[in-house]
Amino acid sequence: MNFDADAAYQVFKARDARFDGRIFVGVTSTGVYCRPVCRVRTPRRENCRFFDTPAQAEAEAFRPCMKCRPEVAPGPGLAWTVMDASRTLARQAASWLDSRLGDEEALSMTGLADHLGVSDRHMRRIFATEHGVTPLQYLQTRRLLLAKQLLTDTRLPVAQVALASGFRSLRRFNAAFAESYRMSPSRLRGEVDEDAAPADDAINVRLGYRAPYDIASMLKFLGQRAIPDVEMVDGMRIRRTLRAGSIAPPSGWLEAEFVPETETRAPHVRLGFSPALAPHSARVVAAVRRWLDLDASPEAIDSTLADLPGAPGLRLPGSMDAFEMVVRAVLGQQVTVAGARTLAKRFVDRFGEPLATPWPEISHTFPSPAVIAQTPIEHIAELGIIRTRAGAIIALAQAWPEIAAKLHTQHQPEALIEALHALPGIGPWTAHYIAMRALGWPDAFPPKDVAVLNAMKPLFNVTTQREADALVERWRPWRAYAVLRLWNTLT
Repeated sequence: MNFDADAAYQVFKARDARFDGRIFVGVTSTGVYCRPVCRVRTPRRENCRFFDTPAQAEAEAFRPCMKCRPEVAPGPGLAWTVMDASRTLARQAASWLDSRLGDEEALSMTGLADHLGVSDRHMRRIFATEHGVTPLQYLQTRRLLLAKQLLTDTRLPVAQVALASGFRSLRRFNAAFAESYRMSPSRLRGEVDEDAAPADDAINVRLGYRAPYDIASMLKFLGQRAIPDVEMVDGMRIRRTLRAGSIAPPSGWLEAEFVPETETRAPHVRLGFSPALAPHSARVVAAVRRWLDLDASPEAIDSTLADLPGAPGLRLPGSMDAFEMVVRAVLGQQVTVAGARTLAKRFVDRFGEPLATPWPEISHTFPSPAVIAQTPIEHIAELGIIRTRAGAIIALAQAWPEIAAKLHTQHQPEALIEALHALPGIGPWTAHYIAMRALGWPDAFPPKDVAVLNAMKPLFNVTTQREADALVERWRPWRAYAVLRLWNTLT
């Protein structure tokens, strides 16, 4: 436990949402553990035990609360640090496990250690130090909490929930669920059935985040860059398609809606996605959390960027399809945002695939790298795309297997930047911008950004790029958020 228990109890009494996802309280009199925002009657101090993660609480035989639902809580936040390499590796290990919750095959801890570039023994030691449990205990808890969420929020059959949560057999799932939660999955479904989602065409789940969240800025950013027929922002909702292979093997669609706080519920995102994606629920949920930066720590970011204008709770927009975002970045070189949007629509109209969705405005998936890799450059250039950029897009598509592998080494953004920069037509600015959004790298700072320099001049009396580069050091490790704030001052 990385905090004082008496201070944690005060957080719990105050229902302080800033600590949601970072502190969990186990109540010995009930055997249940809760989030700090839980609205049940506050238990006595002597009956409370405090944990950093749900995995720690469940390792001590506490069950998740049915009211505040720990599986909805935001993640711990920043998995990057320039100060503590071991902590970064431990958090990246947890992120790697989170991204593979729904994988049916048994995950190799040796494979995890190889991914991190450390020995298996070292990985297990730093993981236990940071998270208080073994990697396998952490993985089991995360899978069970995902299953609990799917049982609560959806009408998916129990067998399908088991597979979507990464359990290779229904028997193993039932045994693990009963051992940890002391009830069967069917009994849990019966107890929450009256609040379950309606049996419609979408799989619906709730995703929590820490307030404040500058929703307006996020929706504006995504709306201005939304490619017609692929993505749209409608009020508080974002709707889009997913091409096959971007997040999951099949193509599909999703809708993310920001739902405000009420007397009985904290603010959250309601995520709905197509039934075809149900077996890959874990991947979809993890991707949406990164896309909308739902695990960010706004108080830490806002305090570091206090000398920059902007509303609190700014988030870093990610992407649901890295190839789409990369192509969009190339199309946006030296043209306006609106101009790049027009070119992207032509690109989708020519090379995208039609997809039936609940909304007539969303009708196509973005073209796949395999299709573009075999496309003659003339077929792209005739859309009004400069020939050198058409060549860069084809080179990206042909190199995509190598580039995609770099997207899974999140603790090494330099590897992705180097691979991108080696391709024709990809300069340092574009490579850093892609790392910023495709990896969610919070300390990304695209070099020699003219808009950033123009924004800094009146704010800090900066006149040269060298002065700007020196000044931005104060905003580490949140320089990507600083870039967004500076861009926003110009609009």
